[in-house]
Amino acid sequence: MSNLIQASIVERYQRLIEISRDLASTLDLSVLLNRIVRAAAHLSEAEECSILLYDQIKNELHFAAATDLDKPMMRGVIVPVDASIAGWIVTNRQPIIIADAQKDKRHFGHITKVTNIETRSLLGVPLITKGKIIGALEAINKHSGRFTEEDKDLLTALGAQAAVAIENARLFQQSDLISELVHELRTPMASLSTAAHLLLRPDLSEDQRGRILEIIRDETFRISELASAFLDLSRLESGRAQYQTEVFDIDKLLEDCDLVMNSRATEKGLTLKLNIKKPLPPLKADRDKIKQVVLNLLSNAIKYNNPGGKITLSAHTLRDELVLSVSDSGTGIPAESIPHLFEKFYRAPGSEMMASGTGLGLTISKRIVEAHGGRIEVDSQLGVGTTFTVYLPLKAGE
Repeated sequence: MSNLIQASIVERYQRLIEISRDLASTLDLSVLLNRIVRAAAHLSEAEECSILLYDQIKNELHFAAATDLDKPMMRGVIVPVDASIAGWIVTNRQPIIIADAQKDKRHFGHITKVTNIETRSLLGVPLITKGKIIGALEAINKHSGRFTEEDKDLLTALGAQAAVAIENARLFQQSDLISELVHELRTPMASLSTAAHLLLRPDLSEDQRGRILEIIRDETFRISELASAFLDLSRLESGRAQYQTEVFDIDKLLEDCDLVMNSRATEKGLTLKLNIKKPLPPLKADRDKIKQVVLNLLSNAIKYNNPGGKITLSAHTLRDELVLSVSDSGTGIPAESIPHLFEKFYRAPGSEMMASGTGLGLTISKRIVEAHGGRIEVDSQLGVGTTFTVYLPLKAGE
């Protein structure tokens, strides 16, 4: 029996070595976090595993990844440091084994409501790299028996490797985003610099001065819009975005969006039509973020439409999904550009001539939709128009 146990231990450590190599092979933070929780569940023989990352400035923890992929909006859920087991792990920088979490005063019971999974036993280890605590890795509910010291040692070793990989991925992600932002800021900053230089000329007429001031106003707004979009994307990519789900009337939300964007469409000589196939069932989602997606799509349809064009905002149900679509009669998108539309800062060739934009709206929209367990698709024909379609699972009453 002892030989079998020894063989099992060796096998698990060999698996740990393989996992460590796998973690070092990616700098995509989302992919990395999911690999870590799956590996942790396998090594510790647990029902579920999760990673909570620590925000030192706010002194709070937030869920960054979990093996329960059916609930992607768990990402961003805040866990108090001073009233949770994960908080104890982070504060004390020590691993912990708890045989009955329900009897432990440190257990944060709200998570049970979010996940619908009752935490019985728990094994947690700190994520530390270069003396810096970055979070906690937790395994819950051992498949059989209790978590052991061997499980703790294995998860601690995995946590050490995971912490290094997470920190490297975050630094790469941050550097990548900042370099892209700086690149995008160059154009409006160059415009502002030129405008400021021209305003110093004494021979400028009032009319010329007025037009330069309009340029300054527009470019300043563009920088502000870019910064806001950049922060939104940064929160979504790092898992710090919080989702506040509620049950609401989707038709009322769409009517609000129509009201907000109709005046903007009219200013450009466009017609915006609302086409809702009632009755629509209530939707369980983050209302503000779904509204952000719809407004992003409507804004694009207005920006890249032809004079006198039409826009249609539609909604209907299809089996267990809510289907939202925004169609326009614009110039259409070249087939070779469609696969790149949801990439950060991507803009289809020629679109810069029609309107300014951040190149982040579709990226943000896609991440929000996917966090709700949905998907977003695009269909476009040159000279005919474009339709963006959002599919969201109906979760009302859960």
